[in-house]
Amino acid sequence: MVTTVERPHENEYAPFYAGYVALVPDGDVFETLARQPEALRTLLARLSTEQADFRPGPEEWSIKEVIGHINDTERVFAYRALRFARGDETPLAGFEQDDYVREAHFGARPLPDLMEEFDLLRRANVLAFRDLSREASLRQGTASGFAVSVRALLYMMAGHVAHHLESLRQDYLARL
Repeated sequence: MVTTVERPHENEYAPFYAGYVALVPDGDVFETLARQPEALRTLLARLSTEQADFRPGPEEWSIKEVIGHINDTERVFAYRALRFARGDETPLAGFEQDDYVREAHFGARPLPDLMEEFDLLRRANVLAFRDLSREASLRQGTASGFAVSVRALLYMMAGHVAHHLESLRQDYLARL
């Protein structure tokens, strides 16, 4: 089994995801993945119920919707990684994040529940993928019309959360 998943090459993911991959620090991606739930929890720990509903603009997601979106994306990226790691090369469709957020009604849920959901999803994903063979981590499939490797999906998961941690700090919490 592999103990380290190397950073993916640029040809292992769509150009759109380059920013996410770049946000992942050097080192063990699983350590980054494992630390992120606590970082998110610490960042949002002192928010009131009203603050969790804050939107930086009328067309922007609320803080609760951002966390719900993180959860949805975690599921989608993990599903893709699972399929491709298992050798399933069936092309997978993309998803429209704004539709998912609108249909999920995350605003009706308490922030602590959304945070617990992320923690459980992430813990399950670390357990599911940390012992991948090197061969499985390099397998590729097609998602949203682009080739993507399993290891790229793991980096994309970490980078996606890193992106939203920074956005929450700068675009949301700085305005509360």
